[in-house]
Amino acid sequence: MRTARTLMFALAFVLSASCAFASTLEDVVTRGYLKCGTHIAAPGFSTVDNSGNRIGFDVDFCRAVGAAINVEVKYTPLTSKESLPALQSGEIDVLSRTITQTMSKDTTLGLDYTVVTLYNGQGFMVRKKLGITKASELDGATVCLQTGSIFELNVADYFRKHNMEFTPVAFDKQPAVRTAYEAGRCGVHTTDVSSLAAQRSLMKKPEDHIILPELISKEPLAPVVRQGDNQWADIVRWTIWLTMAAEEKGITAENIDKVATETKDPEVQRMLGVTGTLWKNLGLDNNAPIRVIKMVGNYGNIFDRNLGKNTPLRLERGYNNQWNNGGLIYAPPFR
Repeated sequence: MRTARTLMFALAFVLSASCAFASTLEDVVTRGYLKCGTHIAAPGFSTVDNSGNRIGFDVDFCRAVGAAINVEVKYTPLTSKESLPALQSGEIDVLSRTITQTMSKDTTLGLDYTVVTLYNGQGFMVRKKLGITKASELDGATVCLQTGSIFELNVADYFRKHNMEFTPVAFDKQPAVRTAYEAGRCGVHTTDVSSLAAQRSLMKKPEDHIILPELISKEPLAPVVRQGDNQWADIVRWTIWLTMAAEEKGITAENIDKVATETKDPEVQRMLGVTGTLWKNLGLDNNAPIRVIKMVGNYGNIFDRNLGKNTPLRLERGYNNQWNNGGLIYAPPFR
């Protein structure tokens, strides 16, 4: 009897848990649009163009997921403090914004990180005219930074570790840090490198400032979903991995129709839904991958369009190159 009661209790728990987590895919399809949470204004990552359209690196991954499901995307601009609670409460379906994946966030907040879309790290920006070329030359510097952030701790640890001194000049918000640095209140601006590039692009003379090559922390950025809906997490993951695999295979928005009809590569055939049921197994249709690539291109296209050397941010690929080109971008096999 005790065993029977235990089994009945376990079954009831499983059923109640499954009811608690309604299918996000079903909700999105019924609603007719994907709710994407993203940054309020971060050049290169999430901003609004002159036509009122939201554009950027983080935005493109939401556009990709929307294309996979074949629905439009509506954006909810969020501050750092608002972003995770908005996802937890169901206000948004996916959070695609500059959020670092950490163990505590991943394991204690009821959230799941999907795929790292940008390997980032904290760095330093200085004026070119100072002639500084590496972080070891910053002994005695005055450093502008955001108070209460992990970057404040990182920079203190870095200078202590290297037996150097510095004077912090702290501000509550990142725009104030940039303004103080640009006004000459400090000689160094520190935050993660992608944010440094974004802040530099907003300065009066961006070309007067350089980002030093050293990274003093690891800040992997990845879109986030709620725990408990494995199908939804898999849809987001494999949509992102599709863009990465497409770059590896040389597939773009311009050539995807030709590739889909002419390729003899069995993996590409499966990846593009020409053969097999990989995408149907996710609850999507076999045209999903072609819609995604036509919408946003491959990972390299997304990076170059928003963050690359021909954009105001002028970021090098670095760690965000393909695995077979010295980077960390690596998609699992489509089989």
